[in-house]
Amino acid sequence: MASPSGASSGSSMFHSSGSSEDLQAAMDEKKRKRMISNRESARRSRLRKQKHLDDLMAQANQLRKENSRVLSVLNLTTRHCAAAQAENSVLRAQMMELSNRLQSLNEMLDIFNGNSISSSSSSFFMGDGFHAIDNSISPWIQSYTTQPIMAAAEHMFHH
Repeated sequence: MASPSGASSGSSMFHSSGSSEDLQAAMDEKKRKRMISNRESARRSRLRKQKHLDDLMAQANQLRKENSRVLSVLNLTTRHCAAAQAENSVLRAQMMELSNRLQSLNEMLDIFNGNSISSSSSSFFMGDGFHAIDNSISPWIQSYTTQPIMAAAEHMFHH
């Protein structure tokens, strides 16, 4: 009966040793599955990171293009603004010239209107109403008003 008890002991040892091996195999299998899972998770993480990096690079390129477009529009608008300012300066100078001419003509009219208006007079509109002029001075006024206006952009700005 020793052998059955020995066999029984041995079988119990084998069972105990088999449990330990089975437990070790199960732990090894879990460890292997965890490693595979971790590798897969790391791979997905790297893919997400790469996609995020690609998206950021695309966004940076898009923003560079937009920045370039906005800069071009700004430069064009700045040039238009400078041209409008130059034109305004010319127009202001021309307005001053015309105002001075008008003042001179009005002074001339005041001098000649000191006399009574003759039948050879005609009337004209001067901005503040109709005025009568003596036709004897009409050639002076006509020649004065046909003089060119001197203010021009090329004379105003020397950059």
